[in-house]
Amino acid sequence: MHDSLVLYTNPMSRGRIARWMLEEVGAPYRTEVIDYGPAMKSPEFLAINPMGKVPVIRHGTTIVTECAAICAYLADAFPEADLAPPLTKRGVYYRWLFFAAGPLEAAVTDRDLGMEPNIEQQGRVGYGSIEAVLETLEQAVSVSEFIAGAHFSAADVYLGSHIGWGLQFGSLEACPAFSDYWERVSNREAYRRATTLDDQAMASVAKHQPI
Repeated sequence: MHDSLVLYTNPMSRGRIARWMLEEVGAPYRTEVIDYGPAMKSPEFLAINPMGKVPVIRHGTTIVTECAAICAYLADAFPEADLAPPLTKRGVYYRWLFFAAGPLEAAVTDRDLGMEPNIEQQGRVGYGSIEAVLETLEQAVSVSEFIAGAHFSAADVYLGSHIGWGLQFGSLEACPAFSDYWERVSNREAYRRATTLDDQAMASVAKHQPI
């Protein structure tokens, strides 16, 4: 049964998002840890993900890559977990799930790499400016308990992971709105289980690294 759902990951990657989502879903799954370097670029793994990246999930014969897509897929594949609103109420859910995958990640990455667009260039990038993105995000997480309303969803797994990492590594300023939202979404048994599993996997990977 575990072979029907497989997570390909590395504990030092965005695979932690997929792991958290899988723990929220509650379905049994098997984990394959893929080392960085030759293993991720091997013909065997490139046949699964031609980008040579993790995470990837395989559910039966279905392969899904990209964290936002993985979260959305698992929410739909396991509706009993109640991690997506009804279709007629998914506008805000989709909006923030893919806002995080697009404008938020791009804007933060560009800024961290010293590639912020100037005034003339802002109309050519999807996010406009980092200031606009962060102001929009701060307002969004302040409206309700969770990003799509009063109910926790897959969008909180994905967006929350970005905010949690941003606060941890300093790519997001620790304003009260972000800190309070992260405290709400991370206060879940599934998140704690996922973190423990990935921390254990990280210790195992480190143990087997050559000195």
